[in-house]
Amino acid sequence: MAQRNYYLVSALPSLGDLGAVPPMTLADLREHAQDHPRPRAIIDAFLLGDDLAQRDAFLAGETQEVAPTVLTPGQVRDEEPMPAPLAPEEEAAAARIAADTVWAAYFRHVAAVAAREGSPLLAAWVDHEVALRNALATARARALGLEPADYVVAAELAATDGDFEPLLNDWAASANPLEGLKVLDRARWQWLTENEAWFSFGDDELAAYAAKLMLVVRWHRLSQAT
Repeated sequence: MAQRNYYLVSALPSLGDLGAVPPMTLADLREHAQDHPRPRAIIDAFLLGDDLAQRDAFLAGETQEVAPTVLTPGQVRDEEPMPAPLAPEEEAAAARIAADTVWAAYFRHVAAVAAREGSPLLAAWVDHEVALRNALATARARALGLEPADYVVAAELAATDGDFEPLLNDWAASANPLEGLKVLDRARWQWLTENEAWFSFGDDELAAYAAKLMLVVRWHRLSQAT
């Protein structure tokens, strides 16, 4: 059952738009909910995704600095084993791109957290995010003459009622990869706005705040790097 988190929500600073200076760090948000197990677990599910995005950037040589919130720096740098929920099955790992197996394990972990903690927003988010990610992977694979099925992850979780074609057209028409990412993240922001349970003071309002803060932090990080 969702809790009413009047203090937790009302004490949060207002978020700006993408590219704004974050009003708090992801670690600050995690600490803010540290005495509230259900909101903390839901928030951690989102913040773990930011850690994995940093891991991808580090392993690709795009950055030398990492600042994870849930994982350790060693796990992000692939110097330490990943936690059990993110460790893919050996057979699956052998058959897939390494990063994809980690992301597949992550999305299944998030779906499990959503079910365990009773978070409709987190459950809907993972369905939507997997569908969007797989639609992008399919578009990229087809453009390169590759087999799309080799690049989709956790397909059983993907929502089947979304139409991503207009968004993919806008993404494909972007002037550069950074602009393409902004197209995608603005769509993600809009989805969160439409589903954030505003003024409910429930777990899902906190969850949406965490997801939006993660986007603000990501774009501030990118602006600092360029």
